[in-house]
Amino acid sequence: MLKESLKWRATKRPEDIRWPYVSVEAEIGKMYKATFTNREGRTVVVMRPAKQNTSSHERQLQYLIYTLENAVLSLPEGHAKMVWLIDFTGWTLAHATPFKTARDGMNVLQNHYPKRLSIAFLFNPPVGDIPRSLLKVLVDLKSAQKLNFVYKENKESMKTMYNHIDPEILPMEFGGKNNVVYNHEDYSKLMTKDDIKTASFGAADVNPVAKVDSVPKVKPQSSLIVAKAS
Repeated sequence: MLKESLKWRATKRPEDIRWPYVSVEAEIGKMYKATFTNREGRTVVVMRPAKQNTSSHERQLQYLIYTLENAVLSLPEGHAKMVWLIDFTGWTLAHATPFKTARDGMNVLQNHYPKRLSIAFLFNPPVGDIPRSLLKVLVDLKSAQKLNFVYKENKESMKTMYNHIDPEILPMEFGGKNNVVYNHEDYSKLMTKDDIKTASFGAADVNPVAKVDSVPKVKPQSSLIVAKAS
């Protein structure tokens, strides 16, 4: 797998993807690196399928890769895994990502960012077997075991997420107490700064796949730098 991932990185050059090219994908907060971390300081990536706003298969994949690269580089020293918070609030089949894009996205996650997932929370997923059936097709067994279905109105399920993310810093829209929402202008400024930081490492130093347990020594952004309550 490592050999194939190195070949993939040499071809795709994920370290060269820059914010101006993919920023349209984030205009309404479809996916972004959260301004809060979990209780261990791990990076949290928020995904919101109901906010799909584009149709470009290639650019959607590029943005996924860009976000993953940024999340890995934001991990504090000593940590190699991130947290996913996938918010299904308002999602219907009308928002469904084309199967090819979903499949290729999962291929990127599972084959080129192996062992990067610590835990994932599926927030307010549709009730029924459809989400679980899709996951069986798209997600490998080890990753599936890290998925947790949580519902805002179900206190017991929310406790699972609170065990990993402090409700004091978790945004209210996800069942927390922090009155903060995604702001594209502020996020763009942060990503522009991160692009400069990424470029300074050089391609030889930016390789989140080569050694899963070797995390670049990057000073993490404060969990509330951008997302200060307005």
